[in-house]
Amino acid sequence: QVQLRESGGGSVQAGGSLRLSCAASGLTYRDSCVGWFRQAPGKEREGIAMIWRNIDRQFYVNPVKGRFTISQDNAKNTVYLQMTSLKPEDTGVYYCATGENGGFNPADYNRWGQGTQVTVSS
Repeated sequence: QVQLRESGGGSVQAGGSLRLSCAASGLTYRDSCVGWFRQAPGKEREGIAMIWRNIDRQFYVNPVKGRFTISQDNAKNTVYLQMTSLKPEDTGVYYCATGENGGFNPADYNRWGQGTQVTVSS
C-alpha cells in the first residue's frame, strides 16, 4: 500500500525559504513520477513541480521556475521541494502525489498525501 506523508510546511515572510518533504512507502512501478501540488483558498489544486523517479528529470510550471527545486533521495524514499524567494501568492496547502503519466494535471495522479500548510506573509 502506497503511503505519502508531507512535512516541512510553516509560516514565513515573503522572501523566505522552506523545504517540504514527501516521505513515501510502498511505491511500485506505477508510481514512476512524483508531483508537488498546491491549493490556495478558494482555488483549484494546481501542479507546480514533478520529477521522473527513474531518470531524475524535473519539470516546473513558470510561476515557480527558478525559485523551487524538486529533488529526491532514493535511500530515504523521500522527495523534496526546496522553495526560495517565497511570495504571498505561494500560500496554500501543498501536496505530493504519485502517478505514471507525468504532467501537472491532478487527475493524472493516483495517490496523495494529506498535505502541509504553507503561509507566506508580506
